[in-house]
Amino acid sequence: MEYCVFTEPQQGFSYAQQLVSAQATERLGFDGWFRSDHYLAMGTGDPLSGPTDAWTTLAGLARETERVRLGTLVSPVTFRHPGVLAIQVAQVDEMSGGRAELGLGAGWFEQEHEAYGIPFPARRFDLFQEQLEVITGLWETPEGQTFDHDGAAYRLTQSPALPKPVQPQVPVIIGGGGLKRTPALAARFATEFNIGFQPEDKVADAFERVLQACVDAGRAPGSLKLSVALPTVVGQDDATLDRRLAAIGRDRGGAEGEAMFVGGADEIIPKVERLAALGATRIYFQQVDLTDLDQLEELGSDILPRLPR
Repeated sequence: MEYCVFTEPQQGFSYAQQLVSAQATERLGFDGWFRSDHYLAMGTGDPLSGPTDAWTTLAGLARETERVRLGTLVSPVTFRHPGVLAIQVAQVDEMSGGRAELGLGAGWFEQEHEAYGIPFPARRFDLFQEQLEVITGLWETPEGQTFDHDGAAYRLTQSPALPKPVQPQVPVIIGGGGLKRTPALAARFATEFNIGFQPEDKVADAFERVLQACVDAGRAPGSLKLSVALPTVVGQDDATLDRRLAAIGRDRGGAEGEAMFVGGADEIIPKVERLAALGATRIYFQQVDLTDLDQLEELGSDILPRLPR
């Protein structure tokens, strides 16, 4: 089992704050530090200092960390041309010594596109599939050979398909609750399938669909890593939990609470064990408030050493 920290920097956190978080994540023994890829804050609160670019940030962190995996959860296909993204990820992989991971998705937040003049096409899922074809095709093309692609949205001619990542295969993360197309794409392209922000019964359903998609595609289901991402609020008493929940606008009751890690070791460890029993082999603890380093310290020092490996 792997344990990663997952952050939401678009909510107003600078590169310097992300650096502190990533370095603390590494020091505390987590396996990875991942961030969302958004250009606009969501909900209420102070958006300053403004957004940071995900892959620019990860390039910096690649040089400022030594061990943790680094990646996005997830990059929208609307933000970057797949040829450019393949180069960016390959460079971060080299800069990190082979620690980059690419989470890719269709994109959903129309308002951030409008705010920064980024096109937001209606048929984004088609772009999603074609970007996966281009990116993986570029990386898999042997050195000395060229890559061509003639698709509906992208045309690449005689591409040298360089640079190559350091890793023989950069992990590709695909996630979501789609019933058919998402599981099929994960079975075809993904190293890891992720389901986020759902209660355990929905996690089980998503895992079942994607594993069946692997069977349908002739892929061994065990070759696909399964992961879960959930908002995480740690606290040993009600007052601490209520304060930290209020800071991120969350409620531990009802359906929202069922799709979170909330509490201390006695609450979080059994939930991780249940998710592991469903098939999860990686957990993402979503840390919304990057300024609450005490909370990250509690998670890493008090709970992480007691989690199943």
